[in-house]
Amino acid sequence: MQVTETLNEGLKRGYQITVSAQELDEKVTAKLREAQPDVQLKGFRKGKVPLTMLRKQFGRQVMGEAMQESIDGAMREHFETTGDRPALQPEIRMTNDDWKEGQDIEVAVSYECLPEMPDLDFKAISLERLVVKADEAAVTEALENLAKNAGSFEDRGDGEAAQDGDQVVIDFVGRIDGEAFEGGAAEDYPLTLGSDSFIPGFEAQLVGVVAGEEKAVTVSFPADYGAAHLAGKEAVFDVTVKAVKAPAAAALDDEMAKSYGADSLEALKAQVVERLEAEYAGAARQLVKRRLLDALDEVLSIELPESLTEAEARQIAHQLWHEDRPEVEGHDHEDPEITDEHRKLAKRRVGLGLLLAELGRKHEIQVSDSEFTQAVMNAARQYPGQERQFFEFVQQNAEVQTQIRAPLFEDKVVDFILELADVTEKPVDKDALKEALDALDAEE
Repeated sequence: MQVTETLNEGLKRGYQITVSAQELDEKVTAKLREAQPDVQLKGFRKGKVPLTMLRKQFGRQVMGEAMQESIDGAMREHFETTGDRPALQPEIRMTNDDWKEGQDIEVAVSYECLPEMPDLDFKAISLERLVVKADEAAVTEALENLAKNAGSFEDRGDGEAAQDGDQVVIDFVGRIDGEAFEGGAAEDYPLTLGSDSFIPGFEAQLVGVVAGEEKAVTVSFPADYGAAHLAGKEAVFDVTVKAVKAPAAAALDDEMAKSYGADSLEALKAQVVERLEAEYAGAARQLVKRRLLDALDEVLSIELPESLTEAEARQIAHQLWHEDRPEVEGHDHEDPEITDEHRKLAKRRVGLGLLLAELGRKHEIQVSDSEFTQAVMNAARQYPGQERQFFEFVQQNAEVQTQIRAPLFEDKVVDFILELADVTEKPVDKDALKEALDALDAEE
């Protein structure tokens, strides 16, 4: 086997690999001899088929396998020898398209290498981590919201009109073309106005009613309504309002706290403080991570594989194109134009991605099975009632597994760098944290 370099320019590499006819023939012969004991052909006992007959019968198929194995072996040996790591799958093609048995195989190989990463001094990176404590006003507001959600409804005064957010207790009968339809009637039904639990337009027409009032509500079932016999049809509901009730928040006491599983109001308050400060810490981490990536981007000066940056720029352009056109669901459209801004963002993402990947590889940072499983469980909660199907989908889809592992790996590498960087904590209030987050959004 002979390997000749044809291109060495920046990260681009090109090679001509020649596998001699003799090497190929020896590999074919070896594969046929290996299979010989298990082959049985008409006129021959098992294992007694002559090699010449096997070559005639299976030679073409085995030749194809031998050619592929020879090329794959040459590539493995080449990468082990050079230490190159290709950015994308190498392009491999035979250059003697008119190849005939008995001739050498000539293969052209081209690829881009991953760049060597510089040793960065992470201790020279100075960052601030904002620290926010839950103040009394925020805690009180959160507790009042919990009390509101744990509350009930109390009758409004005589003749007092229903408002959005009130509960009306109603009897109703629905008719299409004057005929009542199945499932279109109920008695003493408690409906919260503004909950969007009924047909669109139904609840809005009950705002302003009073107890004892009778009202005809005309609505149209959505075209995609689950019951095909009702979809798109107009219906009139004869509604009798039996009661109008206003929401009443629960008292901020131990009983209300127990409805949320806490032993007392003080225990619930402690849980609220913990939850709020966890939210603040999550937001502060988002900020310090972004500032860390900005700092790394400033000091990282490496040549990037054009193939990776161009692919990333195409992906960015495609994503932004769809964000501007949310009504377009398919991908059978012309490729969007790739701008300089797309390429600039692509270079940042590719450079930082390669740096984090190399740090993770070098320091053996990995996502554990338990961390991955926890992430899958968290994602499954977005599909209530279908958690098992989601788990099975993830197990059968390697691409989805990669998508789940990637941000976990990135966060672990970021934490590794933050441990080395000069990070100081700065106490601020929640308004200062919000301003910092708003400024971060404005930068994007």
